[in-house]
Amino acid sequence: MRVFRQAFCAVLLCAVLVFAALSSSTAAAFGESDQTAAERILGPQWKRLSQRAGMVFAGTVLGDGAQTAKVDLGVPSVALRFRVDRAIAGVEPGQVLTIREWTGAQALHPPMRRGERFLLFLYVPSRLGLTSPVGGRQGQIQLDATGQAVAAREPATPASIQNASHQSSPPTVRAAASTTLPPVTLDQLERAIRSARRE
Repeated sequence: MRVFRQAFCAVLLCAVLVFAALSSSTAAAFGESDQTAAERILGPQWKRLSQRAGMVFAGTVLGDGAQTAKVDLGVPSVALRFRVDRAIAGVEPGQVLTIREWTGAQALHPPMRRGERFLLFLYVPSRLGLTSPVGGRQGQIQLDATGQAVAAREPATPASIQNASHQSSPPTVRAAASTTLPPVTLDQLERAIRSARRE
């Protein structure tokens, strides 16, 4: 009986050690800090991006302005409507927000279509009431269908990195997807953004 008890204790101790080792390696692999996740998705200037934005929110596109271009005060603009799903700065949860963007700024970021979800960093509206994503595509992060995590992206190719370098976002933003990296959640990004805005 004493030998059985010692063997049982030894097996139990081994199991605990193996579980602890697996847990710590899993935590190291998947327990990416909020700041590291923000840098991986938003680029090395993520703190500045967070601080420059007048409005930061995760929202659903209710209507795109592709067909609604008009000229106000001599400036051609389009209207985009969003429902604020998660307010981070400058907006209220559940708010339906219509922003007006100068038509020329639309070339600086991918189009946003009805039903898509984004984490947006928008400039404070100008005196004409116009705004756009901070840094162009850098301030427009597509979320998955649930709106709770960053949408998977195609791995970067040399051509996509070269194209990205000619735009306002760093190549690291476009290279964020990888089968070996854990997904980045909206919770992680929100915590990092709020922390940066308090600095």
